[in-house]
Amino acid sequence: VCRACHGKGGAKTLIPSYPKLNGQNKDYLVQVLTAYKKGERKGGMAAVMAGQAAMLSDAEIVALAEYYSSQP
Repeated sequence: VCRACHGKGGAKTLIPSYPKLNGQNKDYLVQVLTAYKKGERKGGMAAVMAGQAAMLSDAEIVALAEYYSSQP
């Protein structure tokens, strides 16, 4: 699902204002996705991201963060 907006490997976003995920810090990604999941992050595309993050388990959030942080 992430690929639809953030591109393959999180490297080529659909819209330039969307953040690239590739190479991001793992802990940062976990923190941000968790904040979206809890409804603590507002503004921008928060409504879309909250909906996506709500479907993820904590283990899936960590797995996604590990994947994207390891991408060049």
